[in-house]
Amino acid sequence: MTPARARALQERLRGRVIRRGSVRPRLVAGVDVSEKDGRARGAVVVFEAGRVIEEATSDLPLSFPYIPGLLSFRELPPLLAAWKRLKARPDLVIVDGAGYAHPRRFGLACHFGVLVGLPTIGCAKSRLIGQYDEPGRERGSWSPLRDGPETVGAALRTQDGRNVVFVSVGHRLSLRTAVRIILACSTRYRLPDPQRYADQLSRRRSG
Repeated sequence: MTPARARALQERLRGRVIRRGSVRPRLVAGVDVSEKDGRARGAVVVFEAGRVIEEATSDLPLSFPYIPGLLSFRELPPLLAAWKRLKARPDLVIVDGAGYAHPRRFGLACHFGVLVGLPTIGCAKSRLIGQYDEPGRERGSWSPLRDGPETVGAALRTQDGRNVVFVSVGHRLSLRTAVRIILACSTRYRLPDPQRYADQLSRRRSG
């Protein structure tokens, strides 16, 4: 897979993304990848009622270079390898990365969501594209993230006075539903609990 072919594949697959729908999930998964010594460690954590009920990891050699906008081709192999080890079937997935808020409207959360066929949200710590007005300082405040005239995501304050996270649709959800779910899952920290725990797990296993 060359970078040019990867971009062409994103262009073809983005038409499969569904940016509508609502869900009140019972099982929420968080997924993340860490890298060390040329290897990628994928982690999936499944939450139910605020507690971890299952986790899975993988360890694979990195097979694609780091290129902005093409993160999914670097991180999908370890994520899908870990995903296949799950026994539970999550109702929704939170991905550490962009979804629709992407130059070709097909970030990692979209790619993962289309492949697994589940409602998926991208929750990024930094902005990949777009402009936004700073939302209020209180928890739950958010403002649209716009790329030109189009709203591609939201800048969401998950905790009073903390930096925002950038939420975008991955698959089979509306943006308002995605914002609601990320806020509900962010009980004490800036990042939603499943995503935060998956990040910690991927780094722990890579240590």
